[in-house]
Amino acid sequence: MKIFSPIIFILVLTLCLVHPSAAAAKRHRGHGKAGSGTSYLVLVNGKTFREQDADTRRPPASLTKIMTALIVLERARLDDVVTVSRAAAGETGSRVGLRRGERFRVRDLLAASLIASANDATRALADHVAGSQPAFVQLMNERAQTLGLRDTQFSNVCGHDHKGLYTTARDLVILTERALHIPAFAELVTQRSLCIRTVTGKRSIGFHNVNRLIGRYPGARGVKTGTTPNAGQCLVAVAERDNIRVFLVLLHSRERWQLAPALLDAGFVRTRADNLQMVDRRESDAAAP
Repeated sequence: MKIFSPIIFILVLTLCLVHPSAAAAKRHRGHGKAGSGTSYLVLVNGKTFREQDADTRRPPASLTKIMTALIVLERARLDDVVTVSRAAAGETGSRVGLRRGERFRVRDLLAASLIASANDATRALADHVAGSQPAFVQLMNERAQTLGLRDTQFSNVCGHDHKGLYTTARDLVILTERALHIPAFAELVTQRSLCIRTVTGKRSIGFHNVNRLIGRYPGARGVKTGTTPNAGQCLVAVAERDNIRVFLVLLHSRERWQLAPALLDAGFVRTRADNLQMVDRRESDAAAP
């Protein structure tokens, strides 16, 4: 991972933290369309540290798969066998090359969906759980309501650009935190690579995590990337070090792999500085007569 010089680091943070007007944010929120700027939300140990247009509705690209995975994990067993449908085998975009009629375990298709962001695996899971994409999308929107995601709507299971698909950085925090409470999800999103096999064992498929932070950014614990023409570069990331947990949601970015490390670093640096100040104050109070 590229290491920033102090000057470049400061310049990047300055560009990241420029806030557009409240009026512009309101316009984007009302229409559910992506604007030209970046939205982000950074939480440190559960408290908001930095934010920009965190309530602006934007297309989430493959961050959509977080909700897809949550529903699959809540409604199916990891050892269930999934038969790849014609629709799944024909899915476009990011794929791992599933073939119609092949059979895989739910756990393996979830791995392909979350680690490789495979649309064919995601669609196969949706068809298995609900019988069709429209039926699964209905489950997604119902689950969004139960989670209190007021600015989120789904129209497909993979994250393809569509006017009916949008969410916000703030809603994605709620959704991802719920998914991370499920051990299987939390474990999968940390994997650097994996190999899955058909139930018969006749064919295996290997893939690497498309999240460049995993294995490269110290303390990275997932969770998901997404990219489409309308959504831009999107990312949900969690990193933990020294009892500090930094949670980042980044939407509609043009330089995800430069901005994300900078924003995560800022959360760690600021928190450590605040902790040192607290220690100094306590020591001063203790030494006072």
